[in-house]
Amino acid sequence: MDWLSNLIDYGIMGLLGFLAVLVLAIALERFHSYARLDLSRFAAPAALELALSRRLFVIASVASNAPYLGLLGTVFGIMLTFHRMGENAAIDTGEIMIGLALALKATAAGLAVALVSVVLYNTLLRAARVKTLLWQMRHGEENKQENT
Repeated sequence: MDWLSNLIDYGIMGLLGFLAVLVLAIALERFHSYARLDLSRFAAPAALELALSRRLFVIASVASNAPYLGLLGTVFGIMLTFHRMGENAAIDTGEIMIGLALALKATAAGLAVALVSVVLYNTLLRAARVKTLLWQMRHGEENKQENT
């Protein structure tokens, strides 16, 4: 059952770590992209929306699925603890508690990744909405001047 312990430590926790780095990289790229975005370059609102929403679905997907990955790691950890209890009837309660506590680390990691992802997604969505509104205000004013 050591493979299960390795799956939790390196598989689940490693995947959650990778997803956290991926979300941060995408968020930094999006913030940088928003900062240097030239709104006058876009003739249609759909083109602007496509440019602003690029890769945001990845952050949203990580935000919604990271807790489930953490829960999967916790279930595996509890299974491993019960297996070890079954192998050794005279197991110390301290070892059981340590096993259960370590199992819960996957849930904590999944929740941490999800919380950060949700905050970044909402922040980026708000920034995209602001850019879209600025574009609409500029193009609305131009249309009024052209009609007069």
